[in-house]
Amino acid sequence: MKNIPIKVKNTFNPENKGTVIKSKIDDDRKPIKGISSISGTTLITVTGLSMVGVRGVNRRIFTTLADNGISAFMVAQTSSENSTSIGIRDEDAAKAVRVLNAEYAREIETGAMFPMHAEGGLATIAIVGENMKHTPGIAGKLFGTLGRSGISVIACAQGASETNISFVIDGQYLRKALNVIHDSFFLSEYKVLNLFVCGVGTVGGKLIEQIKSQYEELKEHSRLKLNVVGIASSKNAIYNRDGIDLAHYKDQLKLSENSTPDQLREHIIGMNIFNSVFVDCTASKEIAALYQSLLEHNVSVIAANKIAASSDYQDYLKLKQTALSRGVKFRFETNVGAGLPIIGTINDLRNSGDRILKIEAVLSGTLNYIFNSLSAELPFSEVVKRAKEEGFSEPDPRIDLSGIDVIRKLVILTREAGYPIEQSDVEKHLFLPDDYFKGTLEMFWKRLPELNQSFEEKRKRLEQAGKHWRFVATMDHGQTSVSLQEVDQNHPFYNLEGSNNIVLLTTERYKEYPMQIQGYGAGASVTAAGVFANIMSIANI
Repeated sequence: MKNIPIKVKNTFNPENKGTVIKSKIDDDRKPIKGISSISGTTLITVTGLSMVGVRGVNRRIFTTLADNGISAFMVAQTSSENSTSIGIRDEDAAKAVRVLNAEYAREIETGAMFPMHAEGGLATIAIVGENMKHTPGIAGKLFGTLGRSGISVIACAQGASETNISFVIDGQYLRKALNVIHDSFFLSEYKVLNLFVCGVGTVGGKLIEQIKSQYEELKEHSRLKLNVVGIASSKNAIYNRDGIDLAHYKDQLKLSENSTPDQLREHIIGMNIFNSVFVDCTASKEIAALYQSLLEHNVSVIAANKIAASSDYQDYLKLKQTALSRGVKFRFETNVGAGLPIIGTINDLRNSGDRILKIEAVLSGTLNYIFNSLSAELPFSEVVKRAKEEGFSEPDPRIDLSGIDVIRKLVILTREAGYPIEQSDVEKHLFLPDDYFKGTLEMFWKRLPELNQSFEEKRKRLEQAGKHWRFVATMDHGQTSVSLQEVDQNHPFYNLEGSNNIVLLTTERYKEYPMQIQGYGAGASVTAAGVFANIMSIANI
């Protein structure tokens, strides 16, 4: 792609009321050649039924303003002729309302017109370019781009010459609007995604490392700039709209002030940055509760956290519908299978008209690792401890051992397959007594060795029978269950190694021979890579 030289006149300062900002692009091929903006705009609306079909109404408006030294720099009139909106500077607003109310006092008194309505704190933007003439879709692309960034257009005007489109927006969105228009129309040197990464543990830490290592490669070969503008741990948070130094973010976090989930949400919304993406690498219910508000403010959400997508069905549905209606993304591919393309494959099948009939899967890399590692030398309690130390389990391994993690994953897959389901609908056949999941985590670790002898006896019997344990999740036409099963050498799950996951999808098209997806299903690096892939999908790279 050819680099386009950009010439910018004046410095953008959204706090400087009335400032005029202009930017110009030197590329004759582009339909838009420049952007101009005026902050500190007030929109005066003159409205009334007496304006319809009456000659001279607009003459009276502009004559009155001109006689009082008030300049109007934008005019928008509805085709019904009963309303005219005029853009003026904030400092002229009170005077304009006063003189126009005086001019139309008789009509206002009889009810033929309404008193002048003034809305301040706005900003006016104009895009200009000779090549806009007869170029279809410019206005549609403009307003669509603004809408996806959560910016509403209050009034707009376009001349018949088709060389200028002017529009008025809320002044607080001026910086964001200029950035997103420049990014969309001027073919900036880089496409920018502004990332807020929440969670700096095993997955979040690996993700930041991957972003840092790929940063220059993506800039050079994909013209993509991944700008990490916020990083939050469980207690602290740092922000920089120009980008955080990823080589030293840990030191910055240690020196930063404490932060709560509510403060995190308010800071992200308050920064009001275009192309914002919130990346949740936690297992926190409080952080998952932020998604709805962020999506409503046009911030895309990528979640390694399974809680939201497996929560109450209506809440899950609302998140997806909000993302769709706001034109942003809600992605959670790594909720199931870490970096494996399971959810994406199900979505592709359904979008192409196929129907998911049955899902059979080993979805817990942790449990698969545990059952594959059991031996006479490695008892059950020791293998569980190793699973946690090597990053295959949740921070609290009881989430895996209780089947909760698999149930959440099965619920997510079943929902993505098109079946409404709650976690309580899943039939459960678990392999540990309930009392092991009560009390503190410390107490759990103390009691775990009590199970070693029982598991060793069962393991020997299984080995003699030539079978393996697999904790299997099943969905059959919307009916779901999880259970510990014994599989023989003829079963597709038998040779599953290490922490690998496997999913068999039976569909109307793949009925006789189910589609099979298999690979690493746990681990910080592959999960972080899956999150990274979701980021790339939002960037359309």
